[in-house]
Amino acid sequence: MEIPKMVLFDYGQTLIAEQKFDGIKGTEAVLQYATRNKYHLSPEQVQAKANEINRELGRLDPGKRHFFQIEIPNTMFTPYLYESQGIEIALSNSEIDMVFWNAAAPGVPTEGINDFLEYLQNKNIRTGVISNIAYDPSVVAERINRLLPQNAFEFIITSSNFIFRKPNKRIFDLALEKAQLQPNEVWYIGDQYECDVKGSLNAGLLPIWYIGAIDLPYTEDKNILTVTDWKELKLRMEDGLSDRG
Repeated sequence: MEIPKMVLFDYGQTLIAEQKFDGIKGTEAVLQYATRNKYHLSPEQVQAKANEINRELGRLDPGKRHFFQIEIPNTMFTPYLYESQGIEIALSNSEIDMVFWNAAAPGVPTEGINDFLEYLQNKNIRTGVISNIAYDPSVVAERINRLLPQNAFEFIITSSNFIFRKPNKRIFDLALEKAQLQPNEVWYIGDQYECDVKGSLNAGLLPIWYIGAIDLPYTEDKNILTVTDWKELKLRMEDGLSDRG
């Protein structure tokens, strides 16, 4: 195992373990800021419309999301959702994202991630994030920095800001350009097999499959380094450093 110059992380269920998504709770929180609700729609009715549009777009389907390699940011989706239903919200699009997300899917750091990030920092191994996510980039950065305040991430790349979604190679290429590193110098760690593991592998990075907080069914791949907790990965890296001499 060659010790990397940089480790890149996925966000959801890798850095942060999110609770099961509840769109109705999120919509209920946003509607508290409504200055106009022409048809007196309930959170359930608004979220039903959101689900309908998402199905029409093929967006956010866990079983198919790796096929959808272009992002539709919430800053485009949300204005249509509310304004098409006669609803006006006294928040900016990014503020709507924050209110919705915090109510719909609060999260906590995955167990041991803070210690692992500190370990990488002490070893002078650089870090960054690549995330398939529709929320406004500033909102994603706020959550990561709030929940992992000691992080040393050089950048947080979101599909909502850079068009492409994993497993598309272009989003990994962007990270390599920003880092000024070659693919074989970088590891990518994530929980999604199609998006994270296969995507980073096809881009030439070393994939590591983190399944410690996975929230979807999966089938093991014996050819991929798979870890269930951050201590295990730290020990493997320590062995690699020892072998290096």
